Amino acid sequence: MKKFDDQLVSGSILRSVWKLTWPAATLNLVNGIHGLVDHILIGHYLASPDNAANAAIGVAWQVFLVIVVFIASLFHGMNVLIARYAGKQDRVSMSRAAFESFLSAVIILVFFLAPVGYFIAPYLLDLVRAHEDVRLLALPYLRLLFVCGAPLFLMFMFTGAFQASGDPKTPLFLGILTTILNVCISVVLITGAGPFPAMGIMGAALGTVLAPAVSVAISMVLILRKKMILHPPEKFHLLPDLSVMKTVVRIGIPTGIQGVLLNIGGVLLFRFLGSLGEELSASAQAAYTICYAQLFSIITWTCFGLRSAAGTIMGQNIGAGDPHRGIRGVQVAASFGAVWALLIGTLFWFFPADLLAVFGAVDGTIVEVGVSLLRFLSFSGIVLAITLALTGGLQGAGETKMPMYIAFLTQIVLLLGICGFLDWRGQLTPDRVWMAIFISHLGRLILTLLVFRTDKWAHRKIELGS
Repeated sequence: MKKFDDQLVSGSILRSVWKLTWPAATLNLVNGIHGLVDHILIGHYLASPDNAANAAIGVAWQVFLVIVVFIASLFHGMNVLIARYAGKQDRVSMSRAAFESFLSAVIILVFFLAPVGYFIAPYLLDLVRAHEDVRLLALPYLRLLFVCGAPLFLMFMFTGAFQASGDPKTPLFLGILTTILNVCISVVLITGAGPFPAMGIMGAALGTVLAPAVSVAISMVLILRKKMILHPPEKFHLLPDLSVMKTVVRIGIPTGIQGVLLNIGGVLLFRFLGSLGEELSASAQAAYTICYAQLFSIITWTCFGLRSAAGTIMGQNIGAGDPHRGIRGVQVAASFGAVWALLIGTLFWFFPADLLAVFGAVDGTIVEVGVSLLRFLSFSGIVLAITLALTGGLQGAGETKMPMYIAFLTQIVLLLGICGFLDWRGQLTPDRVWMAIFISHLGRLILTLLVFRTDKWAHRKIELGS
C-alpha cells in the first residue's frame, strides 16, 4: 500500500512543484511521441498529393477530440475530488470518486460513443470541408477511433487519477510502456514490416487504440491488489452512484465545455483553411497538422502536464488547508512552462524548414506556409504555457466556469470572429489565420491572469455526495 506524499503540502514549494511537474510533463511529452512517429512514417511511406495523408490524420483527430473531450470532463471532476481528499488523506472518499467515474466512463464510451460515432463520422468530415483526397483517407481512421478508442481514454483517466492522488511516477512508467508499444505497432503496420501488410493510415489507427489497452489492464490490477494510493471500492456495483456523479459532473462539465470550445475552434480553423482555394487549401491544412498538431505539441503536451501538476498542487494544498501555498506553487509551474516554451520556440524560429523536412515536407507551398506558422508559434508557445499553468490552478480549486467563459470569448468569439470577418471580406490568407491564432492566445492569457489575481476561487467548498 502506497502512502500519501506529505511533501506535496509542506516544505519547499519548488520541490513540491518539481516533484509533480517533471513526471507529468515528461509523460505528456512521451505521449505525443507516437503522433510524431505516425506523421513521420505516413509522410515518408504513404505517397499522397500535398501531404493529404498527414492532413487526414490531423483532421480526423481534431474532429474526434471535439466529440470525446466532453466525456473527459468526468475525469477532471474526478481529479479535483481525488486531489482534495488526498490532501486530507481520506483514502475511502478519493477511491470512491475514482471508481464511480470509471464506471460512468465505460458505459458512455462503449454503449454510446462507439455506435453513434461510427455513423456520424462522414458528416463530421463534411463539416470541416475536408478536401476529397483528405476525406477518403480520414473516414476509416476516424471510424476506428470511435469504435475502438475506449482504452485510450481510460488510460487518460487512470493517469489523471494517479497524478491527482500524488503519485506521478506510475503514470509515467505506464505512459512510456504505452508509447513503446504504440510506436512498435505503428512501425510494423504502417510500413508493412515482416509478414504484416502495409496498412498506411489504418496501421497508425490500430497502434493508437491497441497500445493503451495493456496499460489500462496493468492499472486495474495494481488498484485491485491495493498497490496504489487509490484502492478498489468497498462494494462493487454495475451502475454509477448518482450522488457521487452529481458532484463530479458539476465540477467537470464546464471543463468539458471548455475543451469542446477549444476543439471546435480547431475544427472550424480547418474549415477556414479548406476555403482558401484549390491551390492553397490542402497545403494549408497539412501545414497546420504538422506544425500546430505535431511540432507545437512539443510545447503544448508538456504544458498540459504542467497544467495537471498545477491542478494537483492546488487541490492537495486546499485539502490540507493552505490554499495560498497552492497559489505560489501554480506561479512556479507557470515559470517552468515559460522557460520550456522559449527554448522550443527558438528552434521554431531558426530551423523551421529543417523541422518540416522531418515530416517529408521539403518543397512546394506547404514549406512556405509551414515556415510562416512556426514563426508565429514561437511566440504563441510562451503565452500558452503560462496560460495553461494558471488554468490548471483555477481548475484544481474547482473553479471551472471562468476558464470555460474565457475559452468561449477567445477561441470562438475572437479567433473565429477575426477569421470569419476576413473570409467575408475575401482577405483571408494563411498568414492572417496564424495571426488570429496568436491574438486569441494572448487574449486568453490576459483574461486568465485577471481572474487568477482575484484568488477568491481558491476558497471554494466541494464535498462528495453522501
